Amino acid sequence: MVFGRKKDQAASVDAPTEETTKPVGKNAPTPKRSVQQAQNQRPLVPTDRKLARAAQRNSRLEAQNRMRLANETGDERFMAARDQGPQKRFARDYVDRRFMVGEYLMFAVFAFLIITLSLTKYPQVSAYITFALWFLVVAVVIDSFFMTRGLKKGLVARYDAVDRGVVWYAVMRGMQFRKLRLPKPQVRRGEEPRL
Repeated sequence: MVFGRKKDQAASVDAPTEETTKPVGKNAPTPKRSVQQAQNQRPLVPTDRKLARAAQRNSRLEAQNRMRLANETGDERFMAARDQGPQKRFARDYVDRRFMVGEYLMFAVFAFLIITLSLTKYPQVSAYITFALWFLVVAVVIDSFFMTRGLKKGLVARYDAVDRGVVWYAVMRGMQFRKLRLPKPQVRRGEEPRL
């Protein structure tokens, strides 16, 4: 008895544990399919719907706040995908530095509707107002044409090419009232576009 060990002690000392027998890396045994599938399974419907809804609402509000702040400060990381890119930033700055006739087109159309509805008894006055509105539309088209020519020259000089959709993006921005544009203008009228 003095020289021998008990069987339990001998088994615990001599038998390698499970942790030591598991090879690491490429030599590891392939786990069973049922084990892999169990690891990848997530419930389709969360167990606590109220918490999941609150978390989803919080993440949505956080994303909206980031986008709103980016639209005010000009931080392109959190802007919408349609506003990202160096050429679109140049186009925004190029439009914002100019006075565009198209800024006031919506106000003119709104005034035209009010005046024509109130002056139905005077068709001659309505005809003059219609002529003035068409004159404004032609002025917007001409102004947009000259703006796009200058924008294309600036884009080719700076980036060697014009990306698809940038010119139309600039035209649509030029039709919006300056204070209502999103992203907010980052240059004053007459300033050069940012690099």
